[in-house]
Amino acid sequence: MDSSSLSSIESLVHEIKKDLFSNQDNFNTFLTKTSGYDIAWTLAMIPFNNQEKEDNGPMFDSCLNWILNNQNEQGFWGESNGENLIPTIYSLPITIACMVALKKWNVGERHIIKGLKFIHANMYTLLKENSQCFPCWFTIVFPSTLQLAKAQGIEIIIVDGSNKLLSDVIMKKKALLESEKLNDNIVNEEDGSLFQSPSSTAQAFMSSGNKKCLEYLMSIVQKCPNGVPSRFPVDEELKMLCMVDNIQRMGLAKHFEKEIEQILEQVYNNYQINNLKNNNEYLLSSSEEKISDDLPEKLLKDSLAFRLLRLHGYKINQGCFCWFLQQPQIRDKIEKNKEHFTYVMYNVYRATDLMFNGESQIEEARFFARNFLVNNNDNLSLFPALQKVIEHELNVPWFARLEHLDHRLWIELNQSIPLSIGKSSFYWLAYLQNEKLMQLAVQNYEYRQSIYRKELEDLKRWSKEKGLVDIGFGREKTTYSYFASAASSSSFLPYESFLRLIVAKCSIVITVADDFYDEEASLSELHILSEAIQRWDAKNLDGPSKIIFEALDDLVCDVAKMYHLQHKIDITPQLRHMWKETFDSWMMESLWSRTSNLPSRDKYLQVGMISIGAHILVLHAASLGCSILPNQMFGPINGQYENITKLLMTTTRLLNDIQSYQKEREVGKMNYTLLHFNENPSGQIEDSVDFVKVILGDKKKEFLENVLMDGFNDMPRTMKLLHLSCLNVFHMFFNSCNLFDTKSAILEDIMRAIYIPLGQNEQTQIMPLQEKKIKKKIEIVKVNACVNHVKNMKQQVGIGISFVERQNPKNYNSFGWSTKEFASYNLRLCFM
Repeated sequence: MDSSSLSSIESLVHEIKKDLFSNQDNFNTFLTKTSGYDIAWTLAMIPFNNQEKEDNGPMFDSCLNWILNNQNEQGFWGESNGENLIPTIYSLPITIACMVALKKWNVGERHIIKGLKFIHANMYTLLKENSQCFPCWFTIVFPSTLQLAKAQGIEIIIVDGSNKLLSDVIMKKKALLESEKLNDNIVNEEDGSLFQSPSSTAQAFMSSGNKKCLEYLMSIVQKCPNGVPSRFPVDEELKMLCMVDNIQRMGLAKHFEKEIEQILEQVYNNYQINNLKNNNEYLLSSSEEKISDDLPEKLLKDSLAFRLLRLHGYKINQGCFCWFLQQPQIRDKIEKNKEHFTYVMYNVYRATDLMFNGESQIEEARFFARNFLVNNNDNLSLFPALQKVIEHELNVPWFARLEHLDHRLWIELNQSIPLSIGKSSFYWLAYLQNEKLMQLAVQNYEYRQSIYRKELEDLKRWSKEKGLVDIGFGREKTTYSYFASAASSSSFLPYESFLRLIVAKCSIVITVADDFYDEEASLSELHILSEAIQRWDAKNLDGPSKIIFEALDDLVCDVAKMYHLQHKIDITPQLRHMWKETFDSWMMESLWSRTSNLPSRDKYLQVGMISIGAHILVLHAASLGCSILPNQMFGPINGQYENITKLLMTTTRLLNDIQSYQKEREVGKMNYTLLHFNENPSGQIEDSVDFVKVILGDKKKEFLENVLMDGFNDMPRTMKLLHLSCLNVFHMFFNSCNLFDTKSAILEDIMRAIYIPLGQNEQTQIMPLQEKKIKKKIEIVKVNACVNHVKNMKQQVGIGISFVERQNPKNYNSFGWSTKEFASYNLRLCFM
């Protein structure tokens, strides 16, 4: 790998740690987003000593200088959508306010002329585009800025089309003010602010001369010398939580593990002491007439705290953020103020991803937040980036996401995502646009891509050398397997990690062997291979059977050798045993599919949770990525698997069986969904799918608690995260359909994860992966037969079977098979 890239990343990490964590002043400056509106309409217009005299200058020179230095090339101040700098409707009042401030002090005539050109060229278009849903803040402010401009002698020409639209704005403002029952401004006795808003406080000071207001304004300019934010002060813990959330979502958490843990420890301690008391007091003080203005801020903070603390293993109660459900007036306030609560509800919904069994309040909060977001999403046309992440959140379950691709989405969109859409400058935090952090995120992502490309080529070479690519049947999934391994573990595995390759190799062997048992081989061939696996001896093997065994043996030897180098312990018996029972399970399923002997659901699940192979993936990787593992973690050779592993095995099997039942019914295989369907002849297949989904939902909640919380097992955290990443992969492949069996459905994701640099989303033509077929060396005459078990199936069809030899199936003991040969079945010839 390129050492200069790694050196640059390490240097940036050092600089950001210094900027963010060295002292509180740096932290505040780094995390405060400048508000052009608050600077322009208020602070820049306050005269020295607050007295209107011709020789008086502005009290806050730095604010006036900010306006002079921050006009956009197109002539506007304020927000734009994305890198193309497309102005939003909020740019209209902000630009007018900045022009008024310049006019007041007789400076910046060129800026004013440029700003007027922008207003005249864009006012009608921006008003027309948003006429169906004018934002509330814009509705209140825009008419006032026009009046202020007129009073300062700035002539803004309102064209005929704009007149009608402006009248609509004014009418909406009147209705909004009446519905809100706004009271007279009241200055906060604690900090001298009006609603902690610099613009409102500045206006109050110019009207009243209140000294507390002036002290508040001066403290802002002193603490934020590079620009005034739209809200001040910002809750310190909220700033830290937003910073941690952003760092994690950019894929940078591994670089700041110590700092993140210190912040979360501090937040957790404060919540332990104060949160329940504060929530109760908040609910008691809230009424229909008076709900605190900091409601969005508090709910955002509590939602972020719950999600981040739970993700990091802290025991945090659901009441931490579900308290808002207890007060109908608060729910009503949220539903009536969608602009102020969209980003908040987005984070409430994200928090509900981490739900354990029995947490009914979180279930209710999820339902409430989802309805809010679905009903409001059409109104987010002004904010396409926020709209996109909300749609992603609603459409793709958290369990079904691969974190590497989520990091990419967040990096590409985060410069445009506001924390609130209720005010023009929003309540942004500056790290969303911080150059160093963005530079680090891009370099980190693309450096990982370079590693992934090299590892994928190494894996392709291994798969080719072992004969798995050209084996002549089934699914060739080398690239799929590596993509899933790499993209699901980027946040907790280091840059250089052979664990990704171990998981991918296991996946390739499992896929090829499973296809061999399902589709390709005769019973006699399967018996020969299964016996060889039990002996762990390749004698008498040839063709595909020999290729599979030798690739498997090579893989097991490599893992055992690496583990022995680390810990001086030989785990070869444990690894072989896992594979032996997995091959046994494939043999058992193969017999089921070729006979009319349908298993019970319990027996099927006992076998199916082994045959899915999830435990193989995580335990082989975990053996190398963690400290010395207790023997019981390797499974039945030393007792039972750990509960977390059994839950993973069960959930992955059920995920597969929900999406693959149609294909498996067509080829005569059984799965859990079909077995339930057969046991309930009066129902529909959809009822059986729903039945399995309920079981799956409960199992996933139990599994998640085992992953995130201590006390359920002694597994190292990395091993538990490997379990979670494995479920993420299966959920991704089987979320809405069976993507694993497709040839091109996820190739675009593969390209974005491994090949396409950030910011370059143009796609070249992607050709489907080819599944190679070759002729077998030995010609074998096959007889088509079908088992007559119509009574056991809902549809009056037989299952097509392909037998190679006329012999009764042999047996193996792992799943309690009889030591005697199976009785012959009455077969009838069929031509299908």
